[in-house]
Amino acid sequence: MRFLSTAVAAGMLLLGVTGYGQDKSPEKPKELKSQTHCPVMGGKIDSTVFTDIQGQRVYHCCPSCIPKIKADPDKYFKKTAAQGILFENIQTTCPVSGEAIDKSKFVDFEGRRIYFCCNQCIKDFNKDPQKFLSKMDQSSEKPSSDMEKEHDTHEGHGDHLHGH
Repeated sequence: MRFLSTAVAAGMLLLGVTGYGQDKSPEKPKELKSQTHCPVMGGKIDSTVFTDIQGQRVYHCCPSCIPKIKADPDKYFKKTAAQGILFENIQTTCPVSGEAIDKSKFVDFEGRRIYFCCNQCIKDFNKDPQKFLSKMDQSSEKPSSDMEKEHDTHEGHGDHLHGH
């Protein structure tokens, strides 16, 4: 009996190991669509009514939707991300360093396409996205002292100066 249970355990282990390391074809990425409907009320968007929030331009069906998205932006970004909606990006600076963005360096995060200046800033963003999303609503003309401090201290930026 002991032999049988050992053989069963070895067989289960073997089955588990044979699946390990095999390449699985990656899931096809969800096709992203431009915004056509208000994330708050669901009506067709009016291109003259919008909120610029967290580096994104979010269009609405009416002005009464503006305070609702400002009160809980994550709720609406997550909802539209699940629908494959990608908002219009209006960023001019990296949310981590405050430097000019490189359109080839980006992350799609819950309905937002976030651009960065370099790969190190992407890594820093991924550690704490909410920290940097809130900074994106601040003036993008000049980095705040917190952004400058973050940029000067994060690892890996010593190899290029970002205009410093």
